[in-house]
Amino acid sequence: MDALKIMVVDDEIRMRKLVKDFLSAKGFEVVEAEDGEQAVDIFCSQKDIALILLDVMMPKMNGWEVLKTIRKISKVPIIMLTARGEEQDELQGFKLGVDEYITKPFSPKILTARVDAILRRTHRTEDDIQRCGGIEINRGAHTVKANGQEVNLSFKEFELLDYFMQNRNLALSRENILNNVWDYDYFGDARTIDTHVKKLRAKLGPAGEQIKTIWGMGYKFEG
Repeated sequence: MDALKIMVVDDEIRMRKLVKDFLSAKGFEVVEAEDGEQAVDIFCSQKDIALILLDVMMPKMNGWEVLKTIRKISKVPIIMLTARGEEQDELQGFKLGVDEYITKPFSPKILTARVDAILRRTHRTEDDIQRCGGIEINRGAHTVKANGQEVNLSFKEFELLDYFMQNRNLALSRENILNNVWDYDYFGDARTIDTHVKKLRAKLGPAGEQIKTIWGMGYKFEG
């Protein structure tokens, strides 16, 4: 099997080298971009990029602009790397379609663990289909339909819906959802989940009403 290709986008040479060394040691193929414009050019010319590690503060085209551009044409998983840790920046990233958000400085081992977790899910090969209440989710093809219409979900929205449907009719706390969908112990604000649920409900239309809020606790998918 060919090595999965990851693009590292950062204007700091040392940061790119650090991340590349760790990912290469894990068997990934790594391509580099030193600014946002170069990142978009590389992504559009190389169709086999499996994941993007994207810095926010860069010349020519910042990370938010790169994210918006790529999200118009692809659902490729994107992890944002940034030195800024403000909560509002994090929420903005999730609203724009970020799958993970890591603040510098970070542990390269934690970074590679999150990359592994996302890619394991993205590259499932089984044709596993679930249906409930007008929603059809195909894990193998990574597609979702609501009342017969295909729904365009981000990677993290897909994983959230998948988790809800696997645990239908069970009350799920926000902590439980974070630890299972985000694959790590998350100590940030619970609005991370609320932001994703709000977008997921809107995209699913009437079928999204099956995701019920349990005030003071979390959510329940009533199938």
